[in-house]
Amino acid sequence: MDLRLPIGLLFVLLGLLLAGYGLVSDPAIYSASLGINVNLRWGIVMLAFGLAMLSLVWRGRRVT
Repeated sequence: MDLRLPIGLLFVLLGLLLAGYGLVSDPAIYSASLGINVNLRWGIVMLAFGLAMLSLVWRGRRVT
């Protein structure tokens, strides 16, 4: 079993949840982080990493 598949799915799911929370949350809670929406930014990073893992799975299956 390719370990990249569950890792990619996990990071995509968590990234979507975190980015979604960052989009709908109150901007006042980000005053401690100098107004930077940390949840949205890290959600996007996690989503990108998960999609990269899933693309590697797809690429690996296509080659063999």
